[in-house]
Amino acid sequence: MANDGFVEAAGGIVVNNGLVAAVHRPHRSDWSLPKGHLEHGETHEDAALREVAEEAGLTCAISGPAGITRYVDRKGRDKRVIYFEMTVLRGEFTVNDEADELRWLDRHELDLLTYPADRELVRAWFGQRGE
Repeated sequence: MANDGFVEAAGGIVVNNGLVAAVHRPHRSDWSLPKGHLEHGETHEDAALREVAEEAGLTCAISGPAGITRYVDRKGRDKRVIYFEMTVLRGEFTVNDEADELRWLDRHELDLLTYPADRELVRAWFGQRGE
């Protein structure tokens, strides 16, 4: 869905025991925070929760806003991703159509993330917690 010239997407900084979830997406050959496009009529919050469930297999609760990234995607479109901090309620990662691996990262492992915007967002999140 586009809005003000942006492709709209949403995602999560999924937190468990002070670690942040990163997923490997083989179709893009990247390590990323769970995120994806909004479906028609979907809120950013609903899209973020759905994408985390689809990619990471986790049911989460939103704790609050976590930030916004903007970049040009692989198709040359301006993309805006609104992220939410999430806590895990239940679930377990299993290989699926979108992701083949999940890792829990501490603040010293963020270089695993492929995209600078993801790394900066999570570094800022850790920084707000004094970690």
